[in-house]
Amino acid sequence: MPLGQKGEIELSNIGIAEKPKQREYLFDNYKVFLIVLVVIGHFIEPSYDQNPYLHELKWAIVAFHMPAFIFISGYFSKKTPSLKKLLGSLVIPYFVYELLYYLLYTLILHKDTGLYFARPKFSLWYLMALFAWRIMAPVVRKIPGHLFLSIAAGLLIGIADLGNFLSIPRIFYFFPFFLAGMNFETEWLDRFRNKWGFLGALGILAGFTVFLFTDQYHDRLSPYIFYGRYSYYGMDMNNTEGILVRMLCYLISFLLIYLFMLVLPREKKSYSYLGQRTMAIYIFHGMVYNCIKYKTEILSSVRSSGQSLLLILFCLFLVWLLSRKPFVRVTDKISHLV
Repeated sequence: MPLGQKGEIELSNIGIAEKPKQREYLFDNYKVFLIVLVVIGHFIEPSYDQNPYLHELKWAIVAFHMPAFIFISGYFSKKTPSLKKLLGSLVIPYFVYELLYYLLYTLILHKDTGLYFARPKFSLWYLMALFAWRIMAPVVRKIPGHLFLSIAAGLLIGIADLGNFLSIPRIFYFFPFFLAGMNFETEWLDRFRNKWGFLGALGILAGFTVFLFTDQYHDRLSPYIFYGRYSYYGMDMNNTEGILVRMLCYLISFLLIYLFMLVLPREKKSYSYLGQRTMAIYIFHGMVYNCIKYKTEILSSVRSSGQSLLLILFCLFLVWLLSRKPFVRVTDKISHLV
């Protein structure tokens, strides 16, 4: 999940007596890549089924971008935070952003909605889920085989039709990625971080791309199978098919998470600083998206490849714009109200 510049748990703040660890720019670069995909994924939502390239791009994005963000959030949650820190960095910001989205929807967009704190608006489910994961993880990790048990829970939750209440379906579906991130050590991939590992990962990613454009089965499904929000019944699948499809989703998502670790740069880049500002981009891009979506027909009218390219370029510009200091200061202050 996108975390603020000061809101994320920095590895260098473990203790005064310990030698600060060098910043892991792999994860900064990874978060930059992912937040770009988050923005693009939302902005192509109204039109992805009108263009074959956007259609497959949508599938590629949802297959791993949120699982990867959750994995990284888990990786930086190895140290159990205090309840006060969780309340200040997650709970209070959740209520503040819910209120802001409510005001946006009712006063500006004139949408018929209410102030439903138990049903998160737009992408704010992540703040609720991250709070739940950080509370649950220290207890669950003491259970033998906890990762496999969490995957089983993620499979079974798809049988229930709970809707968006407290983000419960998403909390259970994505929890394995958070736990995997907490258990992960970067040294595990060192043996693969060489020329052959890089080329091998690229080859598999290229094969996945070819698969998206040639496979016909996934075209009969909805990208929502990766959202974790909807029940199997809600996606027109029986429980058996739904569980099998979700198992495949887990396999694909985990594979892509690790493959991109092998191809993304580990060194500091000119854009690496954006990885420390993803919270501002995450929060404010949703407001921009909703304004454009409900006040214009621009997003739903994207069809040609040229229009698709312009939309993607706009998303890149928006990522840069929302990473500027005025937006970052707002989200940082909100995450430090207590």
